[in-house]
Amino acid sequence: MSDTTSPTREINGVRLPAAGRWRVDPGHAEVGFVGRHFMLTKVRGRFTGVDAVIEIGERPEDSQVKAVIDVASLNSGDTTRDDHLRSPDFFDAEKFPKITFVSTSVTWDGTGGTLTGDLTIKDVTRPVTLAVEYLGYAHDPWDNHRTVFSASGRVNREDWGLTWNMALEAGGVVVSKEIELVLELEALREG
Repeated sequence: MSDTTSPTREINGVRLPAAGRWRVDPGHAEVGFVGRHFMLTKVRGRFTGVDAVIEIGERPEDSQVKAVIDVASLNSGDTTRDDHLRSPDFFDAEKFPKITFVSTSVTWDGTGGTLTGDLTIKDVTRPVTLAVEYLGYAHDPWDNHRTVFSASGRVNREDWGLTWNMALEAGGVVVSKEIELVLELEALREG
């Protein structure tokens, strides 16, 4: 059993966050994606409306993650593109305002591992596996305990019905099917 007063603990010689509930701080969360435009340029987007909880288990493998993402909060730095991404051609934010993720399994070794879970977009649920890295712990000036994680993975957007595209005259398409998911998360200890 871990010390319930300490925000961190040592497991196999590695300093990790204490077991318990940690809520993702949306002001310090990057829930982003990267796709290719004309199969060349990387286009980045992010969701700023994130409500997520990490339940860190006594054993890291027993940890769980639940997240709800507000589709309307999508921001790629271009209003016209954002409006198109929120439209029925892509996320259909009016009909499907939320994206959810619920973990199903965790593997862990040292400061990294994998997080597998069910990602639901437009009422379509598919499994996704993310590579996760624990970056560290900080006690902030406002007496909050923060833990920081980074995660990434790749998905085929068409698996969730995000199929809009246009063929290019010279070959290829306007928007890549493969999308890179990129997450940088600070979570605050609760309780």
